[in-house]
Amino acid sequence: MTGGITNQNYRVTDAKGAYVVRIGDDIPQHHVMRFNELAVARAAHAAGIGPAVVYAETAVTVLAFIESRTLTPDEIAAPEMLPRVLDLVKRFHRDAPKHLRGPSLVFWVFHLIRDYGVTLRELNSPHFNLIGQLVDAGNALQSALGPIDLVLGHNDLLAGNLLDDGKRLWLIDFDYAGFNSPLFDLGGLASNNGLGRAAEHSMLERYFEMPLNDDLWQRYSAMKCASLLRETMWSMVSELTSDLDFDYAAYSAENLARYRAAHDEFIANRGSA
Repeated sequence: MTGGITNQNYRVTDAKGAYVVRIGDDIPQHHVMRFNELAVARAAHAAGIGPAVVYAETAVTVLAFIESRTLTPDEIAAPEMLPRVLDLVKRFHRDAPKHLRGPSLVFWVFHLIRDYGVTLRELNSPHFNLIGQLVDAGNALQSALGPIDLVLGHNDLLAGNLLDDGKRLWLIDFDYAGFNSPLFDLGGLASNNGLGRAAEHSMLERYFEMPLNDDLWQRYSAMKCASLLRETMWSMVSELTSDLDFDYAAYSAENLARYRAAHDEFIANRGSA
């Protein structure tokens, strides 16, 4: 199956049905730990949000195959679809932790940014001259964010991780799941799927069930920048560490440009929703 840039994925069938087999070991440099992914996948299924885990062992997870299609960014941004996606994400935040068992991870994007900075220096990244600037920007964004609420975040809300079976939506791929601010998932949902300003306002008001104010907008905007910065540095590290067939260099350049545009807008419009 195509689309994975952290795992290899296969559709397998037998006499009983169809399954998705995910093959991938821990990736410590990205803070991906498969015990955590497995626990969250089971919790998501128990909450009615993700597919069932049929079998698991080291580096292999077998999931029930859901006859469906992945959404596209344009579909997610559509006025009729965005509320459905947002409600699914909020259900995951609220309900999946009730079913989570055992140790679990915290996904704190600002720690990841600092850690990626160290990794990129150690690996003598071709982006070496940018590292200090990017880490300093992450630290400033953390200060702008201020206090947070804590939920179980998906932390990778790409369109390809949302399925539509024609009746309902499903959430898949919990590689990066961990406790986090809900603003990270909302910022990732917006930046990964090209939401415009009006859609972002509507998203925030629907999620928090309150009118948007300048303080929330500023904190959300800081986290959206952090989401893009983390994706950029994730790809920079992957350029040097991944052996999957994917053009990480192009992905780094694309995300760096998106991050810079969002950060310039954040600096220019702080405090203005």
